[in-house]
Order: sequence, then C-alpha cells, then structure tokens
Amino acid sequence: MTSQPTVRLGEMPWTDDDRRICMAADIEQYSRFDTPGQRMAQAQLARVLRAAAERSGLDHGTWSVQPQGDMEFAVLPAGTSEQVVVGEYVTHLAAQLGGYNATRRPARRMRLRLAIDTGVATTAALGFSGPAPIAVARYLNAPEVKWALAAAGSASLAVVISDRLFQDVVRLRLHGHDPEQYRRIHVEQKGFAGYGWVRLPGVDLQDAGETWLNMPEGGPRPPARAADEGRPNFVQQRVHGTAVQGVIHGSVVHGVVPGEAGR
Repeated sequence: MTSQPTVRLGEMPWTDDDRRICMAADIEQYSRFDTPGQRMAQAQLARVLRAAAERSGLDHGTWSVQPQGDMEFAVLPAGTSEQVVVGEYVTHLAAQLGGYNATRRPARRMRLRLAIDTGVATTAALGFSGPAPIAVARYLNAPEVKWALAAAGSASLAVVISDRLFQDVVRLRLHGHDPEQYRRIHVEQKGFAGYGWVRLPGVDLQDAGETWLNMPEGGPRPPARAADEGRPNFVQQRVHGTAVQGVIHGSVVHGVVPGEAGR
C-alpha cells in the first residue's frame, strides 16, 4: 500500500500558472520533546498559526495546507496581500509565540522558523510543486536561518523571506516595513541558490548577539556542526571583504563570505 500525505486543499480549481504566496513554519529542535511534549507542540503550532491568521484578517480555512508533524506548509489563495502576510501576520505570529512561551519553562518553549516566498505553485501527487514551494523548503532549512534563531536566545521566531518579497514589499518601506530589521543571507541547497532576508520579530537587535549584528551583507558562513555534545564558539567579522571565523579551539579558519567572492 502507498500512503498519501494529508493535504487540505482550500479554494479550487487551481491553474498551473497561478502566482501564490507559499510559506512553511517549522518547530526548532522538535526532537527534544518527549511524546506528550510533541503532541502539545503540534497542537500549539496549529493554534498559533490559525490565531495569527485570524488576527491579521486572513482565513486559514481557505489555505491549502500540508501538515507534517512539526511543520506546516501552506499555499495561500491567489490575491492574498503580500503586505499583510509579511507584516501583520508575522507580527501576530510572533506575539502568539511570545505569549505562549512567557508561561513555559525554557525546556518547554516553542520557537519557530518561518519561510515565505511568492511564485508559481500547483498541486502534485505528494503535495505541491513549482518553484515557490521548492524555494520555501530550501529557505526554511537553510543553516543560516537555524543559526540566526539559535544566536538570539530571546527570539521566539525567525522569519526568512525571498529576495523578491524583500525588494517588492520591504525595501520600499511601505506600511511600516523596516529594511534595517533584516539581514541578507545566501542559500545553496539541493541545486537551489538564491538570496533570502532574515528577521527576528520582536527582538531588539542589540540583544540578538554580536554575531547577528556583525553579519556581513552576503550572509555568514554557517558554523560547522560540533561533534558530540559541545559546540565551539564562533567570532565572525568583516576584514577587507573576507570573513575571519575563529573557532575557539586554538585555530583560525579564513573563508570568503558567500556572495562576496570576486568583489
């Protein structure tokens, strides 16, 4: 037997050339929860996503969604406002998470990564297909986005949007969007390559950590995975267009920042 994913389709029918907002939310370090904790985390993920949509004037019931346990992927109806999703929805989602985490012990807090792009998306046998769903998946799992959330202990949410959304929505500073709240990263995964922009809603960037504040324009090189339990500390800064990444094990590694080569 072949099992099919649980996909709830909102509006129908779709056309293959529809441009839609696609986004995905994923729980940070989901595997740290025990079985009851995972059940609670999934319930709270569903709750905060729907509450944020409702408070933003969006109807979550019209979204086409594919839940995957610790993650939900959604394709929004054609014509949904990009301004509202990148602005009010993100703001309300951060507030919902902050309210939930304020009453939880650190080990029980839930932090999310949220990736958003807009483009062609259509249904497929196992979910969704098209350039926008692929981009969202790559942004969501980019090491740079995980690193940004880990570097800001007070954050409940890390948001990464595509360069297209940044240029069309954020850069023009319409509706209160502030480009200074974003840091650019370069994502390369599974044949996908592109720039994204990371934001930590509700976090004072002065409290987000020196590594976040000093993130070069093209984005940092993600720190190497530490063996066993410990992780080395990293210090990164720009030196004449080159990132100097000091691994506090008595060695220094020099590397060109992605996007800076050849400048």
